[in-house]
Amino acid sequence: MSRYLDPEESTKPYKDPTPLPADVPKVKELGVTSAPLKSAAFFLGAYCKDYNEDFMLCKSENRDPAHCLKEGRRVTRCAQDLITKLRENCLAEFEKHWNCLEYNNQEYYHCRKDERVLNKCVFEKLGLTKTIPGTPEGKTPIHEVKNPVFTGVQK
Repeated sequence: MSRYLDPEESTKPYKDPTPLPADVPKVKELGVTSAPLKSAAFFLGAYCKDYNEDFMLCKSENRDPAHCLKEGRRVTRCAQDLITKLRENCLAEFEKHWNCLEYNNQEYYHCRKDERVLNKCVFEKLGLTKTIPGTPEGKTPIHEVKNPVFTGVQK
């Protein structure tokens, strides 16, 4: 996984030219790249649903970015919590899935086998299920199809 480099530990001093106001709670960044975030995306959506909805409601109230900093920090804290739980409970499955995404241009369909193993682990240990919004009623979700047929797409 990628590693978060804390600017305070750097040999070169860094000073943020636009520091946050003192009333905004401090929170560390997630410290992950796009592949782990994409691997955990549907779980993040379910796990942090309330915080995400509060943030989006705040954004719709006011277009000023400073208006929703606290709500954004709550979303980040929630995502940190889930990523930490994934690492503690399903590290091998999580790493295998996001590495597959990393090496396959972030395409889910190349990594369905690893995804099923991750989904099973997350359900058993954290009680979270993967639900894809907009899946038609009565149809098997794409990530649960047992024998999918993949074909090359030419453009």
